[in-house]
Amino acid sequence: MAEKKETSRGKAFVDFVLERANPASQRHDSGFAARMKRADNPDLEYQIWNILLKFNVDIEFASRRLPFCLVGAALCRKQAEKDGTFGLGASLRSCFSDDEEQGSMRLRRLLACQTTEEACRILRPMLSLITAKATKPLCFATLLDDLLYFESNGQERIKMRWTRDFYSLFNEPKATEGDAS
Repeated sequence: MAEKKETSRGKAFVDFVLERANPASQRHDSGFAARMKRADNPDLEYQIWNILLKFNVDIEFASRRLPFCLVGAALCRKQAEKDGTFGLGASLRSCFSDDEEQGSMRLRRLLACQTTEEACRILRPMLSLITAKATKPLCFATLLDDLLYFESNGQERIKMRWTRDFYSLFNEPKATEGDAS
């Protein structure tokens, strides 16, 4: 008998949003997509609270609600058919082809965040940049899971992973003119 791998909350939510917001899906709902696009606006996020409740999100606490709002809005704006495969650091770095410092400044600002609310506020414009320019598509499910555990014991580990993902692109060996391959 094969064991079922447990789906994370982030993956379940991202799959749900992709299925409902994708125009090619049989379950497409343009009203859902429109409401979800506005979910990261503090004045309009209430429009998706009923959806969040289906995922057992405690909407009374911003640190539990905002990650879903942020990721849902970014996914619907991107109009992706499937989730990406790269971590936040790698996707951010891919927006800045040869200018490490521009991306590095944004990453450092994110790493300075101490709360989930602050991280979501900093990530909002960063996700707009990533969805518009990244050559390495972001895995929104992983990002959502990271944000859900950001204030728990995993904060430093999450920040280190984002940093490693960002800078590992610079450590890839580059062929030089003198190299004979």
